[in-house]
Amino acid sequence: MHVNLPDKLYYSIGEVAEAFSVNTSLIRFWEKEFDAIKPRKNAKGNRKFTKEDIKNLELIYHLVKERGFTLEGAKIHLKEEKSRKTLSNFEVIRKLENIKSTLINLKKEL
Repeated sequence: MHVNLPDKLYYSIGEVAEAFSVNTSLIRFWEKEFDAIKPRKNAKGNRKFTKEDIKNLELIYHLVKERGFTLEGAKIHLKEEKSRKTLSNFEVIRKLENIKSTLINLKKEL
């Protein structure tokens, strides 16, 4: 999955949910389930997600939604050394998806 978000310091939960095409409740649920997601909260209590949070959400989304891991399986996988390899593979996949999308756009312009 390729997430398109503008270049900002913080993202609202609505922006994040829309980028992942999921409900805000799922983002809140994953926040409770995974220690890697730690959004800051403003004075009103609104969540503000950083780029690091988005990166972790992308990895969790990849494991749970695309690879079919259970939540417990994803937690275990993230804690093990395999997560480093998975993160590396995931980053390569994400870069390749960006290249693919750029090439498709170039092809359309021809």
